[in-house]
Amino acid sequence: MQPLVSVITIFLNAEDYIEEAIASAIAQSYDVWELLLVDDGSTDNSSKIARDYSDRYPEKIRYLEHPGHENRGMSASRNLGIQHARGDYIAFLDADDVYAPDKIAQQVAILESHSEVGLVCGRTKWWYSWTGNESDRLRDFLQKYALPLNTVISPPAILILFLKDEWASLCDVMVRRQAVETVNGYETSFRGMYEDQAFHAKLCLKYPTFVSSQCWYLYRQHSQACTTDSHISGKTLAARQTVLTWLENYLSKSGLQRSAVWRVVQQQLFPYRHPHLHRLWLKWRFGIVWRGQKMWEKFRMTND
Repeated sequence: MQPLVSVITIFLNAEDYIEEAIASAIAQSYDVWELLLVDDGSTDNSSKIARDYSDRYPEKIRYLEHPGHENRGMSASRNLGIQHARGDYIAFLDADDVYAPDKIAQQVAILESHSEVGLVCGRTKWWYSWTGNESDRLRDFLQKYALPLNTVISPPAILILFLKDEWASLCDVMVRRQAVETVNGYETSFRGMYEDQAFHAKLCLKYPTFVSSQCWYLYRQHSQACTTDSHISGKTLAARQTVLTWLENYLSKSGLQRSAVWRVVQQQLFPYRHPHLHRLWLKWRFGIVWRGQKMWEKFRMTND
């Protein structure tokens, strides 16, 4: 049977978690799917694990790799999966994350009932409690969107939202294949951090998005994760400047220099391009806030 949904899982040395990710795909209540396991040059046991699953489920799971088992980065690996995908809808599952059992079924239902949307997204759970520790259970939280939920949002509202608030960036999406092909997939210049945001930016500039209140995606938090490593190594700020500069160029080439998105991108780039002026502005802003607090405290004391 031709799969309606292609799930793409890229991985690099993910032997500790990849079986749980695969199991969550196999456990879906919706059955018309395929899982593409894209190896980005792993040197641990995860390559063997992926091949074993491909051998056990040949009708559902396929193993892919770059020529010569090369490491080409996250964007090139996702694009390899897209090139081999047979489904009308494409979803992504990181090798250390987990799907809720009804993820595919419910997202397909939304896409099929809203022909105007290019993608559907849900609220992601930042998942610390996978460790089983009580203290980690208390750290779990659900992503929030400062937008109406369970409705269609026209472009570019979601892009503006996650440019202003990185916590609102899209993690769990299902996209129409036609939309993926129209925006030419992932930007291969992004090998790691922010590769998903560049892709989502292209989609959210062009297509309406259905934003659901449901949580279908568990985003595992652990010390080996790409984002954790980037924060620890101090690479995050530079990576964010890179994606903002890329988006500025993309908007310019698209003739959108007078758009609302362009203005937000300029605001976000200001601290990188004018750090001294930004520090002065922060000092002035927080000075105003501090004086306001003191005046309020004085007012309360004299009126109690």
